[in-house]
Amino acid sequence: MKIVVAPDSFKGSIESKDAAHIISQAIKDFDASIEVVEIPMADGGEGTVKAMMHILGGEEIICQVEDPLGRRINAGYGWLPIEKTAIIETASASGLPLLTKEELNPMGASSFGTGQLVKDALDKGAEKIIIGLGGSATVDAGVGLFQALGLKVMDAKGETLGRVGGNLGSIQGLDVSNLDDRLQRVKVIVASDVTSPLLGPEGSIYVFGPQKGVRTSELEAFEAGMASFAGVMKRTTDKDCTLMPGSGAAGGIGFILQSLVDVEFKSGLDLVVEMSDFQKHLTGTDFVITGEGKIDGQSALGKVPVGLSRIAKERGVPLVAIAGGIGEGTDMLKQEGINAILSIVDGPMTIEEAMLNGKSLLYEATKRMLQFIYLGRNLK
Repeated sequence: MKIVVAPDSFKGSIESKDAAHIISQAIKDFDASIEVVEIPMADGGEGTVKAMMHILGGEEIICQVEDPLGRRINAGYGWLPIEKTAIIETASASGLPLLTKEELNPMGASSFGTGQLVKDALDKGAEKIIIGLGGSATVDAGVGLFQALGLKVMDAKGETLGRVGGNLGSIQGLDVSNLDDRLQRVKVIVASDVTSPLLGPEGSIYVFGPQKGVRTSELEAFEAGMASFAGVMKRTTDKDCTLMPGSGAAGGIGFILQSLVDVEFKSGLDLVVEMSDFQKHLTGTDFVITGEGKIDGQSALGKVPVGLSRIAKERGVPLVAIAGGIGEGTDMLKQEGINAILSIVDGPMTIEEAMLNGKSLLYEATKRMLQFIYLGRNLK
């Protein structure tokens, strides 16, 4: 028997690389004769770097940078020295996992640290930079990121501003003359499965603002600030990228990248699938095990388990999913190719308890799933 193990991360609990290893170990402990292929997955958000490094090799570069609130932290990115390629995710230096719920501060949070990672990669001689957009704690439209690369922002009096965070309405002028010119020579690929525009009800503020701490009563004000900044950018570059797919990704980082750099957008999942030869590994596979923190009806909108299930379904390979939690609307996922879903939770517990014990729960859930699969094969 051959099983392909391809989970996404269980956000805040288990990285995709660790999840793949735990599931694989449970399979081998259940039946050592099973052939297991581990392929950690990601969609551009948290875990993208480690998933790609597992696939491609290379090394992790650790830098001291600013977190979203300006505190000094160590953050890493992937480096492929032969290809001179850097793999950076916004979640590493500017992500939600770096803040507690009480620390969420959309008005003050900046993406400056991500820009510091980009600068370090440029200093190392990067010729290609892959930036995974996902899991950011910011709605600063990537202003902080580009401030780290030489962008200057001015107020109505023409005075240079520091970190503006989500206070984008304070920006009335941009100076791109000192922007790092290496950005125009390096190939930049954006890995993201978010196709939202910058503005509007489906944009960066109304859809993703609340998870970054924007209160319902503040949505209109933050949207106005984002729209104001978009107008300043248009006057500066004579380009309007507000409606471009992906411009709303990572609190507007997609927008500023499209406005100031020649970038290529790719689905984060598609990029990992392509680099990992996932489809090639399906040959001779009996079934695929995937998983993530929560699976519900909205997983069909681009989450890793459904993306993989569609590929597996085309190849006639069954796919099962393990999740930290199972929400409403999962019945529709069967037509997408997910044959079964199993929760790791094995008794009454809080979300905090499940996340704290995620690794052991995932291990035991995998064994339970295999017991049912073997039972089904015997009955058949």
